[in-house]
Amino acid sequence: MAYIGTGIENFSQIEVLDNITFTNSAGPYNILKGAAAFVPSTIQSLLIQVDGIIQAPASYTISGSTITFGVSMASTSTMNSMIHFGTGLISTPADGTVTTAKVADGAITGVKVNSTFDVSDKTVTLPNTSVTNAQLAGSITDAKITGLTSSKLSGALPAISGAALTNLPGETKPTITSISPSVIDNTATAVVITGTNFTSVPYVDAINSSGAIVVADSISYASATSITATFTLPVDGTYFLRVENPDGNAVRSSTALLTVSDAPAWVTASGSLGTFDGTQAIATQNLTATDATVFAIQTGAIATGLTFTTGVGTATITGTQTQHTTAATDSFTVRATDAEGQTADRAFTMSWSFGATGGGGFC
Repeated sequence: MAYIGTGIENFSQIEVLDNITFTNSAGPYNILKGAAAFVPSTIQSLLIQVDGIIQAPASYTISGSTITFGVSMASTSTMNSMIHFGTGLISTPADGTVTTAKVADGAITGVKVNSTFDVSDKTVTLPNTSVTNAQLAGSITDAKITGLTSSKLSGALPAISGAALTNLPGETKPTITSISPSVIDNTATAVVITGTNFTSVPYVDAINSSGAIVVADSISYASATSITATFTLPVDGTYFLRVENPDGNAVRSSTALLTVSDAPAWVTASGSLGTFDGTQAIATQNLTATDATVFAIQTGAIATGLTFTTGVGTATITGTQTQHTTAATDSFTVRATDAEGQTADRAFTMSWSFGATGGGGFC
């Protein structure tokens, strides 16, 4: 998993729960921690990974200390992890992230101020009309800040402008502009991702519209503008792509750029469609491929006089040939194309006989 490292159970408010062994049913299954019943705070507080795929909260429900999935979970499936997130991590806050509202009254004492902030040789200027003695009473006293005298509280605070905010740390996030190919099938396929600010070697995953996340099988870094990610995506659908650089800066495509779809599958066997009487109209020949929306003769040709008609799922050949007067064989290749532009080719032949050479092969 990309987002969770080892030892995550050592963080406050995060609990690693017992993995569930599936039994060819949707559930309910018991939620346990150390073999004891465990009740999650909310459905969104669970992070579940099955067969390497993070499950969306919408794909299961919880009731007390039990969980029921939306589909039957095969006994061959493996729960990789089930993690419960509490109210939040307790750790050392980053610089500049603690606000006044988060500091409890009385938490900072005069002793702490005296030992931490030395302003004895500093000049602190405050606008005379902004801060009054009455406003400072009870808040800042001589006992709390030593060496800060009225002579050092003179003049106005200098204005802070955009020009004065220099040398601040910045972020360089990657971007995704295009991918090729944009349609793949369920087998391992290399996808070239074009964009900007890629650094070696980034992390890449595909996010299904259902929320399931599939990590790339492998990633090849070519340049700051080009990387290649190889995906094996068993579930058809559309996918967003996410690229994360080693420094943590990341981008997710704004649209589902990648489509996973099965290519057309031929039903009609390749090879000879038969031997036909060259003087008679042939019986309709049906060429069928699943998921195909259009057919076309890619190479070669059918005999003159025959008609090739494309259709959804099936193409037909009809008519009476007028091209041959003696025995002959025509070879041609038909291409089936689906709605996503994927293609599958199949080669066929049609033979012609005349008079006594016809035999029983006529159709």
